[in-house]
Amino acid sequence: MRIAALDDDPSQLDLVQRSVRSAGHECVMFDRGEGLLHALRRETFDLLVVDWQLPDIAGIDVVKWVRTRCEHPMPILFLTNRGDERDIVEGLSCGADDYMVKPTRVFELVARVKALLRRSYPEHERRMLQYGGYRFDTVAQTVEFEGQPIGLKQKEFALACCLFGQRGRLLSRAYLEEQVWGRAAEISSRTLDTHISSLRSKLNLRPERGYRLSAVYGQGYRLEALEELEPPHTAAAPLLQGEAP
Repeated sequence: MRIAALDDDPSQLDLVQRSVRSAGHECVMFDRGEGLLHALRRETFDLLVVDWQLPDIAGIDVVKWVRTRCEHPMPILFLTNRGDERDIVEGLSCGADDYMVKPTRVFELVARVKALLRRSYPEHERRMLQYGGYRFDTVAQTVEFEGQPIGLKQKEFALACCLFGQRGRLLSRAYLEEQVWGRAAEISSRTLDTHISSLRSKLNLRPERGYRLSAVYGQGYRLEALEELEPPHTAAAPLLQGEAP
């Protein structure tokens, strides 16, 4: 998972990054609120760790911006020096999912991050995942459609799980590359596009199967479940006496 940490204290940012990475996640660091908000317009994150007191924008205003502007909600953990009960209540009321008071206790931070991710992305904890006619076995790394096996390579399978697990969400190129190839991997600019093209063909992702995989220029890719996009059908209201049809 990809986590963003916001704090103007370099030592605190380094501690959060090392803690998050020790749990097997990626961590992108920001020392200004504006920097994080700018990144959120184009990048994808699974969780935010936010300080309250910042030199440009208060952390609580960052949380409010995320809750009103981000299309898909993500869990937010406040990590701050402000430990007064009123601050905790205000922080949780404005949209944060959890609240932790400094000094940072590494094992507690990792446990809270894991708990938030587990609650927000329960599919990552399951072995068998079903999406319409597609069935994924995350342990055997196999996929089938209506009982028929589909041969995917390891990276193709990881990419497919990432897209299906966050269907409807625009996933940035950097996010997909980190989730599938890892932070330190050096891949060409066309590697992701080639794998996307292969997935679209092998999984036969088309409206007849209920899914649409589309590119958003300059940003990334989005897999949409078409049945989730359709508004619920409502029966027409009966005509009142004397009302024209």
